[in-house]
Amino acid sequence: MSAFGKLKAILTGSGRSTPRPTQQADDVYEELRSAHVPVTDVDCRSCPDPCDQDHDDYTNRISVDMDTELLGSVKPYRRQVVISTGKSDWQKEVTEADGTLAAFLSSADEKFRTKPGTPDANDLPSQGTKTLPAGIFTQETAGRLSILNGNHNSLSLHHDTASTLETVLILPDYKFVTDVPRSLDGAKLLWTTALDPAYGGFGSPDRSDTLKSWILPYSCLILLCSHKRRDKRCAVAAPVLEKSFTQCLEHEGWEVHTDLEDLSSKPTLESLLSSRTPEGQDLEAVYQSQLRILGGEHKALILRSSHIGGHKFAGNVVIYTPGGASVWYGRVTPHHVESIVKNTIIGGQVLPAILRGGLNLVRPGCRTLHDW
Repeated sequence: MSAFGKLKAILTGSGRSTPRPTQQADDVYEELRSAHVPVTDVDCRSCPDPCDQDHDDYTNRISVDMDTELLGSVKPYRRQVVISTGKSDWQKEVTEADGTLAAFLSSADEKFRTKPGTPDANDLPSQGTKTLPAGIFTQETAGRLSILNGNHNSLSLHHDTASTLETVLILPDYKFVTDVPRSLDGAKLLWTTALDPAYGGFGSPDRSDTLKSWILPYSCLILLCSHKRRDKRCAVAAPVLEKSFTQCLEHEGWEVHTDLEDLSSKPTLESLLSSRTPEGQDLEAVYQSQLRILGGEHKALILRSSHIGGHKFAGNVVIYTPGGASVWYGRVTPHHVESIVKNTIIGGQVLPAILRGGLNLVRPGCRTLHDW
């Protein structure tokens, strides 16, 4: 950092460091470690304070809640979907925007979750029965479907009906589905084939529809909230963080994408169904074996998403891994990105000081989130 930059940091306070949370940092670390969450006690900030690396710091332009406890600020969910829109900002409530797949899917989810025999959020075991730390949950302890819009483009652009077909990421299943009609019927079809809690990551084994799905061809997926019409703070943070993550990952030798790769020339998950032997095969096991290969790809997908909750903790970052984990970080600035890349994305360990919570982080007997 130049002499002028150091002086500016001192005068503006932009060299802000992450404060100690209300609960002592050591206690949070021990709580997570005791729950078998792979954690590290290294600093979540990779540069000194004030910064000497000329990071693009936006912290003096937005107001961030530095007092509320971060851990526990994630609302549990069983699955999360990210719908293609080609935009990085949306109407304030995406599930209430008429004519959108987000709205149709919200209606379908409300209908199907209440049908007899379908696990609902109120029917599943509470988080407390698992004695997990606040904000840490598993798919067995949550029933909600989280519906997001993303800035990725539909992969159905080659169709005449491209304007009515969407591409949807399904997480933590780590796959995407194409040719989903933007209609209530399309939403119902997606729900019954891929989102029904009765099915694992592979989805329904009995299919006669035209939906196509592939495993995400990346070693990690990074979601950055950029929903300006919901709250401008994440819209300020997202482009800066996207640039920082891209630069840092590429420095580590990774390939970075900011739109979904078209895999139409590659075999689909549905093709595994048609290739079953007469005796049958464990499709879920085949699906899991494909996910294990992704760890060595060294490719990352960065997408901007709609409101994930907790805009007061901007920048908000969610990291998904092929192994089904999602790590939610808050108060992230470019000063933290190098540590996140090295310790979480590459090293598979959680940074407690900026952790909001996450899904499937409990890994008994595993040193990292990448262990199976």
